[in-house]
Amino acid sequence: MKDAKSFEISKQLVMEAFKKVKANQGTSGVDDVSIMDFEQKLRNNLYKIWNRMSSGSYLPPPVKLVEIPKSDGGKRPLGIPTVADRVAQMVVVMTINPMIAPHFHEDSFAYQEKKSALDAVAKAKERCYLLHWVVDLDIKGFFDNIDHELLIKAMEKHIKCPWSMMYIKRWLKVPYQLEDGTLVERTKGVPQGSVIGPVLSNLFLHYAFDEWIKRAQPDIPFERYADDIIVHCVSEKQARFLKRIIKGRLADCKLELSEAKTKIVYCKKNHREIDFECISFDFLGYTFKPRKALDLHGEMFLNFSPAISKRARTKIWSVVRKWNHGIWVQMTLEEIASHINPIIQGWINYYGKFNAKELKNVLMRVNMKLARWVRNKFKGFRKFKVQSIHRLGDIALTKPDLFAHWAWGVRPTASLRNRNKLAIDRIRRAV
Repeated sequence: MKDAKSFEISKQLVMEAFKKVKANQGTSGVDDVSIMDFEQKLRNNLYKIWNRMSSGSYLPPPVKLVEIPKSDGGKRPLGIPTVADRVAQMVVVMTINPMIAPHFHEDSFAYQEKKSALDAVAKAKERCYLLHWVVDLDIKGFFDNIDHELLIKAMEKHIKCPWSMMYIKRWLKVPYQLEDGTLVERTKGVPQGSVIGPVLSNLFLHYAFDEWIKRAQPDIPFERYADDIIVHCVSEKQARFLKRIIKGRLADCKLELSEAKTKIVYCKKNHREIDFECISFDFLGYTFKPRKALDLHGEMFLNFSPAISKRARTKIWSVVRKWNHGIWVQMTLEEIASHINPIIQGWINYYGKFNAKELKNVLMRVNMKLARWVRNKFKGFRKFKVQSIHRLGDIALTKPDLFAHWAWGVRPTASLRNRNKLAIDRIRRAV
């Protein structure tokens, strides 16, 4: 039997790991214990994790498997560990990150301090301006098909902590548990939804792609955020060549390039006309495509730039639709603002970075939702949609910073009035 202190793991590290897990939220695992439930006996629960991990006796429970719908009609498997297991995984993540992070490529942007998805989008925009061709890569079922043997080989290059390696190997073998309790053995892949998964998958692609392309094609720039990869090329011929050799490289790493979703894109701009069927691609919630713009002299030109994608717009509208105006009618505007402002500000912070006008058009839906609040709250407005917008506009004039999108400039004022001028005139004549 192992000694109780076989491995030196501080209790403070376990506490810090819990704080990070709590901040990330998430649902319960196979034990149906939520974060709130876990906190009821926090000290005892964290002690159990510390004691078992430091003695080498921690055995992770099965991962709850749920399937979430994808935009293409398919389903994505999501593995949800228990709260306690997420804390244990976070202990390991916090331990191994300093060993791994310094080795990542400068064009790898995921899960690294001082780098973000927006940095990747900005770099892609910059390079699309200079280089006219892109290979938009899609790896089929990446997370589910990571080869464990190759992954362990990559880990052994960097992770010098024996107990971290031991627990990671245990997590790689933990089975999925279906809704009916059936256990499904896992021989490959890293569960999406796990805490340790992003770090391991990033390390895998560091060797499967980043280090390889740096050796094989050192002059080829790319942006990678997890398994989202964009490669820039000078010509269609080079793009087709790169797609072919990347496909071969991934096959060597027991991964498959999706022929249906991987595409070669021409970054169409003013410089010349080439007849090519694909002139847009999506990357990290943004659609890159030719867009009309004005230069410093006020002249119109064709630019190739990012703006919020159709899929992201649809997701935002879906969230707005689900906001319950039946509950809102019992609330003040200030209370509603307190509830939705963090969400709206998050959209602004991310999707408002490039071509903000596109996001402003999307957020007009929020104003329409608020106008419905006016109609439901005040009987005199119930039959007059346009007048409710006017009333909301008057409120926005007196409290321009009440809602995050109002402060950002998306207010129910003159633009809406102009758009609905005919309807307004009809209402005025009726009154």
